[in-house]
Amino acid sequence: MSNIKENLNYIRNNIKKSTEKSSRKENDVMLLAVTKTVDVDAIQEVIDNGITNVGENKPQELARKYDVLGDKVNWHLIGSLQTNKVKYIIDKVYMIHSLDREVLCEEIQKRAEKINRTINCLVQVNISKEESKHGLDKEDVLSFIENVSKKYKNIRIRGLMTMAPFTEDEKTVRSVFKGLKDLSINIEQKNIPNVSMEYLSMGMSNDYEIAIEEGSTIVRVGTSIFGERNYNK
Repeated sequence: MSNIKENLNYIRNNIKKSTEKSSRKENDVMLLAVTKTVDVDAIQEVIDNGITNVGENKPQELARKYDVLGDKVNWHLIGSLQTNKVKYIIDKVYMIHSLDREVLCEEIQKRAEKINRTINCLVQVNISKEESKHGLDKEDVLSFIENVSKKYKNIRIRGLMTMAPFTEDEKTVRSVFKGLKDLSINIEQKNIPNVSMEYLSMGMSNDYEIAIEEGSTIVRVGTSIFGERNYNK
């Protein structure tokens, strides 16, 4: 028996509480259902329960599930993206959350131009400077974004993404999210063409409430919706 509906109600209630705590509106925050290892029947169930945005880590998995479900939802690519995998998703993806290097910009631009599409992207930032995490150092983000704005007309930067360390130390987690929010404010003030900071993708099952309090507009939640999963499948 699936608990998906119950889990979604619980999460939405937490989102409501967190937005109220930070004097924001509930609909300021997008609940992105992370469907890594989750098959299409469970994805259909979240769609039936009002989810309109889903996130996949692997391009081939996004493409496979898109072939079944189509554009019933907005598809987000949230994992690290290799240049040779861009072709699988360029005509399917609503937003890429992991833009972090110029060679990837070149590939996205080339493929997007061919199909006359503008691709929404978030720049991935490694605020915590953990070696195990992808993303640009905070100090390099502004120059990277200015370069993308000048050179890649089919890429539209709409915000930033980060991951906090997996730790019980709330102060550390909070400082990472605050760091991304502060960076977004700084970039927004520059008024860079074709760039906006409307989205901050930060917060997962273990820390989305803190992320919302610090300004997140997209929370990427998988385990709390679908339960623990076997990532070795």
